Amino acid sequence: MTARTRAEAVLVLTTMIWGSTFAAMKLGLQEMSPLALTATRFLLAAIFYLVFFRRKLFPISAPSVFRGSILGLFLFLGFVAQNVGLQYTTASKSAFITSLTVVFVPLLQVIIERRSPKLGNIIGVCIVSTGLWFLTSPTGSSFNEGDALTLLCAVFFAVYIVYLDVVSKEMTTLRLTFLQLASTSIYALIAVVAFEHVVVSSSAGLLSILLYLTLFATVLTTFIQTRFQKDTTPTRAGIIFTVEPVFACIIAYALLNEQIGPSGMLGGALIIVGVITSELSDAIPFLNTSFDSTEDAPSDRS
Repeated sequence: MTARTRAEAVLVLTTMIWGSTFAAMKLGLQEMSPLALTATRFLLAAIFYLVFFRRKLFPISAPSVFRGSILGLFLFLGFVAQNVGLQYTTASKSAFITSLTVVFVPLLQVIIERRSPKLGNIIGVCIVSTGLWFLTSPTGSSFNEGDALTLLCAVFFAVYIVYLDVVSKEMTTLRLTFLQLASTSIYALIAVVAFEHVVVSSSAGLLSILLYLTLFATVLTTFIQTRFQKDTTPTRAGIIFTVEPVFACIIAYALLNEQIGPSGMLGGALIIVGVITSELSDAIPFLNTSFDSTEDAPSDRS
C-alpha cells in the first residue's frame, strides 16, 4: 500500500466520523450550551494529549506556539459558528452547508496565491449555489440564521485547511495537533466567560457524547488529518471530504429521524456535484481552463 493510498483510506474513516458528529452535536446541544460544549470537548482532548504524549510535545518554540494558535483560532471560529448554527438548523442541512468548505478552499487559494480561477471552480460555485437554494428553499426548509452561521463556519474551515497545508510541514504532527487543541480550548473558555450563560445537564447521555466527540471526533480525527493530509493532494482530500454530508444524513435519519424532503435531497446532490466539479478542475483538461491568459506564459520560477 502506497503512502497516498493509506492516507486516503484513513481520511475516509475521518470523514465517516465527521459525518456522525452532526447528529452527536445536535443531541449534545440539548444538554449543554454551545460554547461550553466546544470548550469541554477541546479541553479534554488537549489534556489527553498532554497526559499521553507530553514527552514528545516539549519543548515547543515560540514560533510554533504562534502558528499553532493561529490555526487553533480558525478551528475555534469554525466550530463555534457550526455549533451555534446547529441550534437553529438541522444536522443534515448543517452537514451539506459545511461541505461547501472544499469549494471555498480553491477560492481562498486564488486570493492568497493570486491565481486566477479555473473554469471548473466557476462552474462548481454555480452548481453549489443552485443546490444551496434547493436545500434551503421555501418548499423545503427556508434559509435561517443557523444556515447563515454554518455558511460562515465553512469559510473558517476553508481558511483552516489552507493554513494547515502550510504549517503542517513545519513541525511534528503530535506537537501541531496539541497546539491546535490547546489553543482552541483556551479561546472557547474565554468566550464562555465573556458571552455565555452556561447550561449543563448531568446525564449519562451527555457524558457519552462528550467522550465520543473528544476521543474519536477530536483527538483521533485531528491527528489523522494533520498527519495524513500532507500525503495526498488537496484536491483528492477535498473529494473524499465531500462524502461527509451523505454519512451525516444517514446517521441523522437513524438517530434523529431527520428528513430533508425531495427538494433538500436535490439540493444536497447538487452541492456534492458542484463540490466535486470544483475539486476536479485541476485534473480534467476542460475544467482546468484558466481565465488568466498569462498563466500559461513561460515563468522563471522553479
